[in-house]
Amino acid sequence: MTWINSFANLGPDFSTEVQPTPVPAPSWVAQNHDLLATCDLPPHWLSTAEALSVFSGNGLWDGMAPSASVYSGHQFGHWAGQLGDGRALSLGEYASAMGNFEIQLKGAGKTPFSRMGDGRAVLRSSIREYLCSEAMAGLGIPTTRALCLTASPLQVIREEVETAAVVTRLAPSFIRFGHFEHFANQASQNGALKKLADFTLAHHFVGQAESLGNPYADLLLEVSLNTAQLVAQWQAVSFCHGVMNTDNMSILGLTLDYGPFQFIDGFNPQHICNHSDHQGRYAYDKQPQIAYWNLFCLGQALMPLIGEQELAMKALEPYKAAFTSHWTRNFSMKLGLSQLHIDEMPTQMGLIQDLLQLMAAEKTDFTLFWRLISHAAPKTNQADAAWQTVKDMFIDTGQFKQWQNRYMAQLQSQADQAAVANMLAVNPKYVLRNHLVELAIQKSKKGDHSEVDTLFQLLKSPFDEQPAFDHYSELPPAWASDIEISCSS
Repeated sequence: MTWINSFANLGPDFSTEVQPTPVPAPSWVAQNHDLLATCDLPPHWLSTAEALSVFSGNGLWDGMAPSASVYSGHQFGHWAGQLGDGRALSLGEYASAMGNFEIQLKGAGKTPFSRMGDGRAVLRSSIREYLCSEAMAGLGIPTTRALCLTASPLQVIREEVETAAVVTRLAPSFIRFGHFEHFANQASQNGALKKLADFTLAHHFVGQAESLGNPYADLLLEVSLNTAQLVAQWQAVSFCHGVMNTDNMSILGLTLDYGPFQFIDGFNPQHICNHSDHQGRYAYDKQPQIAYWNLFCLGQALMPLIGEQELAMKALEPYKAAFTSHWTRNFSMKLGLSQLHIDEMPTQMGLIQDLLQLMAAEKTDFTLFWRLISHAAPKTNQADAAWQTVKDMFIDTGQFKQWQNRYMAQLQSQADQAAVANMLAVNPKYVLRNHLVELAIQKSKKGDHSEVDTLFQLLKSPFDEQPAFDHYSELPPAWASDIEISCSS
């Protein structure tokens, strides 16, 4: 095995050696053999009793260097001070032909940064992270990945008594905005701040085509652009992260830390998926501006290295235009609108904005609507059954009819019919709705993990029809609106 531990080798200022805490009677819940093959990881990692032991925190392979890293951050807009890997534990970095991957156990016991916590994760939250990280990958959205999930009868107390689980996740790096904030907020640690920034530049960034003339400003610029693209992708599939603290923001522009996430059912731009978010700071429509606020915090952390505030702002400001560009492109593609002629953009933006307002007024099911209109758009006859199905999603059919007339006129005037044909490839039929994952959780609590596997297989190909699973794309049941998701979820 080829284990490297470059982050851990930065020294004790950055991470602390810590052994995972064993659990009794571990068992497999889910194994991601596709990811294993894609990342060129050893096949026996998911096929032996020894592997089960390692990925449950009950053993180690030679070369692994388990450690927890320290970071700080802003939580719900307030400085929280030192945080760190309270229930995540890095086993090290594995070098494969497909690149280097940091392997983490989430829920493998206490670390020096657990504060008052037990360092454990429960089956409920672990299933949510395992499935959603892979669902996001299926949607083409940058994310950490989940290699496997194990369970134990060990009791863990959250809102109620639950059982423990460990999810093994991987990424090129788990460095967060909060890592930089930690060292920037300690006057004696500017050397460590530079060491971290230099490490990040050397290992994870190739640089922009145009440099700002300062490597640390270039780092901030690249993070800003990657984050803009990521959040625009979230918005396009109605994904709510739920807890966009700076310590939950990936320096690589990955979706990181799946807690109270949700894909919106009935479209509500002000939707709050985290029932602990009493002020609505992390509502769906706030995500773009919160991402910029977080980037500003990162910029402040990098100021000792950048030196000039004007230069830092030059690295931050492109976020706004980049987000708008990605958002416009994503929603134009969702409507099959051509992007070949820039002079048509005002008309297209009007169509997009008016549609979203109409959907918000009626709480139209987000995923179902976009999939249905993907089937209807190629039909030039407004009386076609496919169009009738779309119209039936609205109570105010008159308002929808007015919008439909404008939309169809725009489609007929554009020569780019490939954009219409591509709608089915950008509007997923399946997303990880809350009620679907809740049903899988309830089965798994009884020892039946078949629904976890079904959802995993389904969400690998969310744009495919998969007619045998049509019922997974239907409107959610009434009880779905009663599901409450908190940070411990």
